[in-house]
Amino acid sequence: MQDLSVPLSSFLSSEARAYMLHLLRDQPFSGGPSPAQDIQGYRARQDEIMRGFLKPIRERYPVSVEHRTIAGIYTDVVTPRDGIALKNRDRVLLNLHGGGFVSGARTAALVESIPIASIEKIKVITIDYRMGPEYKFPAASEDVAAVYREVLKQYQPRHIGLYGCSAGGMLAAMSIAWFEKFHLPNPSAIGVLCASIGDLGGGDASYLSGPLNGFATPGGRRGADRTMQFHPAYLRSVDPRDPLAYPINSPALVAKFPPTLLVTSTRGMEFSSAINSNNALVRAGVDTELHVWDGLPHAFWYNSNLPESREVYEVIAHFFDRHFGK
Repeated sequence: MQDLSVPLSSFLSSEARAYMLHLLRDQPFSGGPSPAQDIQGYRARQDEIMRGFLKPIRERYPVSVEHRTIAGIYTDVVTPRDGIALKNRDRVLLNLHGGGFVSGARTAALVESIPIASIEKIKVITIDYRMGPEYKFPAASEDVAAVYREVLKQYQPRHIGLYGCSAGGMLAAMSIAWFEKFHLPNPSAIGVLCASIGDLGGGDASYLSGPLNGFATPGGRRGADRTMQFHPAYLRSVDPRDPLAYPINSPALVAKFPPTLLVTSTRGMEFSSAINSNNALVRAGVDTELHVWDGLPHAFWYNSNLPESREVYEVIAHFFDRHFGK
């Protein structure tokens, strides 16, 4: 097939354009061992990257962070330094961090939580759930449910929101399936960000996202159909048809989802699966919102210096604000 040169999107802000050029030319996130080679080295490298994102976030969004154990599970409780808004005194958001089910605890977790806590003036509890390769599915779902049960003792379900990015977005969807299995009430709404309610791969984006972002292939493993699939160690032994891991497999389960926010980008490896998830939710009659940013990669909103990222923060905050109490 003839190689095609794809220019940067004309819709990018100047900051996003400069960032994309930096990613394409310098590949700042490459290097370091793979999880299979050295899990501790891999986590250290990913935490280093996340701390790079976290520094300007800390400067831009003043918050307080309290380490708290809930139901035996480590959490970071993030609150705006100037106080929780009166309307949010009885509301809380639970965050499930990204990191491919192998990393991201206490770093990506704060990257995802701090801006939302500050902008929405609300408490955000980010959960350090168990990950692979040490643990397997459904360990993370069990941890989220354990924290959720404790939070339900203080907050009404209609005043609780749940969101995550990438693996955390997948886990948000898995958690709804787990809550249904164990007869726990739904939260008011969920955010499936840079993710889907099924597999993270599949569709055109599995072919195109890697080359568009300057890599020979997208992240993940090549499946039998020659698309790139997301199969971390945490999920490797799971039946791909299991709706507890991939809720999209059960239309009856999907129909029970609370209002769902999907955020993605056209160069994200999850772009196709996010669209497919939105379509499944719409078919099931779920109140869903799909927001797409053009020309940006997976989890771009970790970079708070981009105007597009700050738009994402506002979308998340406003989405939950609209659905609390309903």
